[in-house]
Amino acid sequence: MMNLDDNPMQHPDEPQAGGSGSPRFGLLLIVLVIAVVFIGVMTFVSESYFSP
Repeated sequence: MMNLDDNPMQHPDEPQAGGSGSPRFGLLLIVLVIAVVFIGVMTFVSESYFSP
């Protein structure tokens, strides 16, 4: 008879929940704010450039 254990198909172990490193939400927030400010500045610059 076959031996049925917890891993019959020999899959590798899953990584721990949460990933390997800590999330970097602060850096993501800074990049998002810089992108929004850049788009705002470009909007005002193009508006002043193309308006008569």
